Amino acid sequence: MKLAGILVFVAGVVLLIFGINATESFASSVSEVFTGNPTDRSMWLVLGGIVTCVVGAVLFAKSPRALA
Repeated sequence: MKLAGILVFVAGVVLLIFGINATESFASSVSEVFTGNPTDRSMWLVLGGIVTCVVGAVLFAKSPRALA
């Protein structure tokens, strides 16, 4: 279960990186000029990355301790 938590957390970090890069893209800049907000895609990537990181951290913390 710890491995699953780590993998989910890493997936969340990857989503965050993609989301942050998407907020700095040209399309997001143009959208921000007209609407005041970055593109929906970049916002969903960042939000999904945050949620996925939290879920991964909870899975890692709640997993049973390995028996020695």
